[in-house]
Amino acid sequence: MKIVRCEDSTGEIGYGCRHDDGSLTRIEGCLFGDYRDTGEALTAKKILAPLAPAAILCIGLNYRKHAAEGNNPIPEHPVLFMKMPSAVQNPDDPILLPTHLESTKVDYECELAVVIGKACKNATRDNALDYVLGYTCANDVSARDWQISWGGSQWCRGKTFDTFCPLGPTLVTRDEIADPNQLGIKTILNGEVMQDWNTNDMIFDLPTLIEFLSGSSLLAPGTVILTGTPHGVGAARKPPVYLQDGDQITIEIEGIGALTNPVQAEA
Repeated sequence: MKIVRCEDSTGEIGYGCRHDDGSLTRIEGCLFGDYRDTGEALTAKKILAPLAPAAILCIGLNYRKHAAEGNNPIPEHPVLFMKMPSAVQNPDDPILLPTHLESTKVDYECELAVVIGKACKNATRDNALDYVLGYTCANDVSARDWQISWGGSQWCRGKTFDTFCPLGPTLVTRDEIADPNQLGIKTILNGEVMQDWNTNDMIFDLPTLIEFLSGSSLLAPGTVILTGTPHGVGAARKPPVYLQDGDQITIEIEGIGALTNPVQAEA
């Protein structure tokens, strides 16, 4: 099922099933329990991020060619950092370039996002994907100056400004993606393709990541896992390419869809 979270014509926020012709029908129930497509037509006034995450766990340096473009060694274990849930942004709403705590080096990162659907602790590679509700597109927006130079050797400050985690527009349930590690993934900036690769280049595949993240740790339903970005990020280009006021950025993932956001300076 392809699921969207939206505000309807009455202002109510709920979920709908997106059909191949683009129409929506209302979903009732809880995505992390029992839910069903009612078949009732739904008109969306605004498409929202697919969920309000319980937590956002992010993996760095998880594509071989991305590690190579930064002259970084292949990590022995997954590199974990986090974003605050307040960093989530809706499709079509702006990514805000920080001006109060200023950054002039804001970068894009296309990523496959995994949504955990039920309480998960000490998963194994064999059963890890059983805990997945579905997949969506993510943009791991990153202020490279704060991430690399001013963050006290930690990445979180540069990664978790407001609007730095666009998600959506569609949550595709696990049954519709035969192999999440065989998906084309790309970034398009102002009509120009900047990243164009495949999730099969991940150093740690999805079962490995879920096994690692759930080890001695509870992943609550609604936890979002960002699984890393391929090569082609702006910071690695010569000259570097950073997001500017007035840009438009799109993340596309095969079988899931396209997530587009404008870019604006913070007021």
